[in-house]
Amino acid sequence: MGHSGTLLLILAVAVVAPLLAYGLGRWVRVPLVIFEIGLGIVVGPDLLGLAHDDPAIDTLSDLGLTMLIFLAGYEIEFAAVRGDTLRRAVWAWLLALAAGLGVAFAVNGGDTAKSFVIGTALTSTALGTILPILRDTGELKGRFGTVVLAFGAVGEFGPIIAMALLLGGRSPGVSTALLAAFAAVTACAVYWAMRPRPPWFARIVARTLHTSGQFAVRFVMLLLGAMLALSAVFGLDTLLGAFAAGLLTRLVLTGAVPESSAEILGKVEAMGFGFLVPVFFVVTGIGFDLRSLLDGGRELILLALFLLLFLLVRGVPVYLLAPRDMPRRDRAALTLYSSTALPLVVAITTIGLDDGAVTAGEAAALVGAAMVSVLVFPLLASRLRRVPGAPAEGTATATEAW
Repeated sequence: MGHSGTLLLILAVAVVAPLLAYGLGRWVRVPLVIFEIGLGIVVGPDLLGLAHDDPAIDTLSDLGLTMLIFLAGYEIEFAAVRGDTLRRAVWAWLLALAAGLGVAFAVNGGDTAKSFVIGTALTSTALGTILPILRDTGELKGRFGTVVLAFGAVGEFGPIIAMALLLGGRSPGVSTALLAAFAAVTACAVYWAMRPRPPWFARIVARTLHTSGQFAVRFVMLLLGAMLALSAVFGLDTLLGAFAAGLLTRLVLTGAVPESSAEILGKVEAMGFGFLVPVFFVVTGIGFDLRSLLDGGRELILLALFLLLFLLVRGVPVYLLAPRDMPRRDRAALTLYSSTALPLVVAITTIGLDDGAVTAGEAAALVGAAMVSVLVFPLLASRLRRVPGAPAEGTATATEAW
């Protein structure tokens, strides 16, 4: 099948996935990303053989990953999670990184590149998968939701920084210097973003918001492109630029046009979640090495091991450093939510595969374990925290893609 036929098939899968998520949501909550990756596996070369890798499709997939990380950066609102809770979240992630790298080095016999990929992947949190669940139960704005947001935000921001430091193919010292230079320029951009915009900015946003001009959306895309170019200039992974662009976009829109920021974000999300992000996840499924996972006993053992390590490496530090006023059941639920991983695991293993640091079977085991974590951990956490009057477990709601 040519790239046009493969793209049509991917778009069809992207349409079917939310229908399945909605239909199954009457009985059990399954994140949409599971259906996107799962259907990609079904149409991929290891099962039906209808879709295969293609350079044009891979380019769209890379754009989808970029948009995914951009929207993750936009989602994080550090002003809401600062203080002691944020400090605890940072220390919990640093402990998780140290534990993850230590375990990975021990298991891989000192293979540095592979250990960096696995160790970093073990520290991530799927914040975008967790947030819709907390919204549905009305917990996002409460104390528990704020704590989950803090630990989840660091669980997304930390691995992005670790990817720039550890997975760039350079020595950590050189990567640190380049990252510091990038951070300095980004800090200047943050200062610019926080300054009041001239009156004409808000006027032209309002005038073109519902016309073919779409000034605000074009401005956001320009900001994203500028940060991607900046990260490339410093030799850093473009995902860092995408994440920084998301943070800057939130500052610019909420400061300059707060009354229109939600609608502008909705337009950008339509491009992301409506087209590019599903392409990335479906292509991830198409490239998923199911045959290696099922044929080799080692990969299945690794899947179970990685699932346990998500809980131990990421979860135990979270449990130990959770705010002291949280009851034990809440700490356990926080641990499960924080140990839920998938989008960044997919991104990290993609980089690891491209660099030859991990095998296809090892990447499949990592992604497979992350998929199981998304299916199991939030369900267990929500059962630990039953909220009176919250929607029932079988409420038909399709969760967000990332």
